[in-house]
Amino acid sequence: MTAVKESLNIQQQQQLTQRLSPRQLQYVRLLEMTGPEVDAEVQLQLDDNPALESLDAFEAAADAEQEAQGNETLVDVAADEDPADVPHYPAASQATDPSTWQVAADGPDLWTVLTDQLGQMELDDLTRSMAQYIVGNLDANGYLSRSIAAMANDMAITTGIEATEEQLRGALEKVRKLDPAGVGASDLRECLLLQLQRIRPVTFTLKIANEIVRDCFDLFSKKHYERLQAQLGIDDAEEIKHAIDLILTLNPKPGAVYEGNSLTRMGQITPDLMLEELDNGRYSLSLASGLPQLQVERSFVLDDNWQPRNQGEREAQAFIKLKRDEAEIFISALKQRGATLLQVAEAIVARQRAFFRTGDRSQLKPMILKDIAADTGLDLSMISRATAGKYIATPLGCYPLKMFFNEAPQDDSDTSSHQVMHALQQIVDQEDKKRPLSDEALTAALAEQGFSMARRTVSKYREKMGIPVGRLRKKL
Repeated sequence: MTAVKESLNIQQQQQLTQRLSPRQLQYVRLLEMTGPEVDAEVQLQLDDNPALESLDAFEAAADAEQEAQGNETLVDVAADEDPADVPHYPAASQATDPSTWQVAADGPDLWTVLTDQLGQMELDDLTRSMAQYIVGNLDANGYLSRSIAAMANDMAITTGIEATEEQLRGALEKVRKLDPAGVGASDLRECLLLQLQRIRPVTFTLKIANEIVRDCFDLFSKKHYERLQAQLGIDDAEEIKHAIDLILTLNPKPGAVYEGNSLTRMGQITPDLMLEELDNGRYSLSLASGLPQLQVERSFVLDDNWQPRNQGEREAQAFIKLKRDEAEIFISALKQRGATLLQVAEAIVARQRAFFRTGDRSQLKPMILKDIAADTGLDLSMISRATAGKYIATPLGCYPLKMFFNEAPQDDSDTSSHQVMHALQQIVDQEDKKRPLSDEALTAALAEQGFSMARRTVSKYREKMGIPVGRLRKKL
């Protein structure tokens, strides 16, 4: 037999690991949040942590005055420019008035509008119930993406109403007669046809438009106008043009005008930073948030000499210490977040001073996260968090901080991507719409203006700007 040898070995291994402290974790989490999210988090902490309290109005006003130096920075965007050459912007500009960012009032949604119209129609109970069920299945644009069969099955299960598919189709026709025209369609082609059917009087142009949408929609959507004209057998290209112009006046998303309230439609923006003009080209950069002043509640400030006498007092001491520490960590992280936002924004304004003087996006210089990291000494991940979803309100408007970051098309170029896109937009705007430029032609046109780059790079910029390919930009 072969002897089995066993041995025990002891090894010593050294590892270097890094863990974030609770204070750092809270700071990173707050830095990622937008202004409204921070407001909600502050309120949540005030509700959950008895050791945290907000100062009353008089104390807050006094402390706000005292801490103004920490929450406000003077930025000279004029730099080497003559102050006389710097345009003047009114100090009370609407761009920095918070009331101008939330001016919209609530409005009715699509379901309410359509249901109100159904209430005014003479319908039997079954048809009204089916029509209301159909309206409830429309999406925000007014389209019905569900099949009649699926809705018939669901109605039987959820409402107990037994309706045939033919009855549901009849109710759907009632819905399609409601305003806005086009609701209840299953696709874009059907939506446009429903709108064309409402137009009066019936003209030759209207008849051609109906034929285009009904019989030649694929050719129309791909802008194959010559083949479209040949298939319809119409010699006069002007007649085709008039019909296409009529189709282009229709609304492809009829329900979108009632999409929730108007704040949802407008896209509410709450800036995190404010840049206000002072004098001689100098600006004041400050935090825009109206957060309350926070402090640790007095009863949670422990006497270090106090010794608990029993188990109940020891548990009370542990609870007080826990909540006090959580409150202190939250207050500290909140202040650190504000300081970081100001530091990053100051560096951005300093590098993009030409834009803040003029508001011209073509004046934006190439700038990446590494540039701001070099200016501030912050980590790249911190800068990314500090700029994600954050906005700055200026006398010229409200802008996302991410907008100011753009790479140069070439490593050895001082040209920014915004300058290239501005030049590309101008070329597209001035092209002959009957013979739009291909990507190769756009590349050559940009090269003539000093922007030398590959065709695939130009295609990338065109797609980023939402500009379709040349064939789809064609107009008769």
